[in-house]
Amino acid sequence: MATNVHLTSELASFARDCVEGGHYNNVSEVVRAGLRLLKEQEDRRRAFDAMLARSLAEADDKGARTMDDVLARADAVIEAAER
Repeated sequence: MATNVHLTSELASFARDCVEGGHYNNVSEVVRAGLRLLKEQEDRRRAFDAMLARSLAEADDKGARTMDDVLARADAVIEAAER
């Protein structure tokens, strides 16, 4: 698919440097690599948002725990593991 992309002079220079440095064969490869990284970042953000929503729903259903409760439970688990 042919798509025109307008880059700032700084980004265009960076892309050319990547090609001239031998890391990529052309600017299109640089742009594709950047888009893959952006997609991975967005996928991680969406996964985090989903996990956060599940956690909030669980807190609504089961009630939230205080930090003191969490730390006490962690101490109990550590003590049990040391025995």
